Amino acid sequence: MYPRLLQPPSRQSFFLFGPRGVGKTAWLHHQLPGALFFDMLDYQVYTELLAAPQRLGDRIPQSHKDWVVVDEVQRVPELLNEVHRLIESRRLRFVLTGSSARKLRGRGVNLLAGRALTRHMHPFTALELGKDFDLKRALRYGCLPLASTSEEPQDYLKSYAATYLREEVQQEGLARNIGAFSRFLEAASFSQSAVLNMAAVARECAVSAKVVEDYFSILEDLLIAVRLPVFTRRAKRRLIAHPKFYYFDAGVFQAIRPRGPLDAPEEIHGAALETLFLQQVRALNDYKHLGYRLHYWRTATGDEVDLVLYGERGLRAFEVKMAHSVRPDDLRSLRRFRADFPQAKAHLLYLGSRRWHDRDIEILPFLDCVTKLDQWL
Repeated sequence: MYPRLLQPPSRQSFFLFGPRGVGKTAWLHHQLPGALFFDMLDYQVYTELLAAPQRLGDRIPQSHKDWVVVDEVQRVPELLNEVHRLIESRRLRFVLTGSSARKLRGRGVNLLAGRALTRHMHPFTALELGKDFDLKRALRYGCLPLASTSEEPQDYLKSYAATYLREEVQQEGLARNIGAFSRFLEAASFSQSAVLNMAAVARECAVSAKVVEDYFSILEDLLIAVRLPVFTRRAKRRLIAHPKFYYFDAGVFQAIRPRGPLDAPEEIHGAALETLFLQQVRALNDYKHLGYRLHYWRTATGDEVDLVLYGERGLRAFEVKMAHSVRPDDLRSLRRFRADFPQAKAHLLYLGSRRWHDRDIEILPFLDCVTKLDQWL
C-alpha cells in the first residue's frame, strides 16, 4: 500500500469526503486497525440502520474505546443525530466517510455542530507514488488507486464511468432522466479545462439550461467535478465571469470523453495534462492545510492563466503547456498577469527537461514540478 499524505486527527471525530475509488476505506483500515466499521453499502447494515438509526449505539459494545467508522454516511443522514449523541454521552470518536455531499446539505441534517473536523481524500499524488509515478500512464489513466495499479486500467475506468456514475445517480434519484444524464456526462467532457458554456452543453444534451445547471451541481455534490472560479481580486482588466470545468481525475475524463476523427489528440492530451496538475494541487492543498483558494484568470481579450492560487502563503500563477519547448508567446499571459499583480510568483510548466528563468517567470519541467510539488506551493 502506498503511504498517503493525508493524516487523521489524533483525537477528534472527523468527516472524510472523497469520490468513490480514491481509497478512503482502505486507508482507514490501515490507519485505524482497531476501529469498528459500519458499511452503509452493505445492504443488511444499511436497511437495519435506516429503519432505526438508534441501533447504531446498540451495536457498539460498551467496552469499545477505539474509533468507530461509518462508511458512506450520506446514505442514512439520520445517523448523524445518533453519532452526535454517542460523542456526547459515551465520548466515542467517529470517522464519517462520504462520497456525496448532496444529502448532507439537506435541511435539518445534523453536521455535529463543530464536533467533527473535515478532511478530504483525492486520487494518488506523484509524491505518494514516488518512483512509481509514470507521467504517460497518469495522463492516460489518471491516479485513482485501482487505475494506478491495475493491469487493465482502461476496463476499470470504463466501469467506473459507466457503472458508478450512472448507477449512483440512478440509485440516489438525483436525475429523473438517466439517459439525458448519460448524454450530459459526455457533453461535459468537451468542456474539460474550458470556460463553461451552459447553453452549448444544454443544446448538446437536448435539455434546458436549468437542467444542465442541476446536472453540474450533481457532479460537484458527488465530488467528481469541480468548477474553478475566475480570480477577480483588484482586477485591472475586464474579465470574463464564467467558471472553468474539470472532472476530478484525468483518467475519468479520458474514459468519459468520446473520440472521433475530428478530435485533435493534442486537445484531449492538453486538457488531461491541465487536469492532472489541478488534481495534484488540490490534493496537496488539502493534505498540507495550505489554505489556498483556487482560481483561473482570463481577460475579455483572451489572455488566460490556467491556475491561480491565493491565500495567506501568497499569490502564485501556473500556466501548463502540452509542448516540449517554450516560445516567447507562451509567456504572454503570465507576463500580463504579473503586470497587474507584480507580487505574484509565476511558473510555466512544459514537457521539456530544462529549467530556467525568463526574467520574472520560472519555467519548469512538468514532471519535476509535480514530483516535488511541495517545493512550489
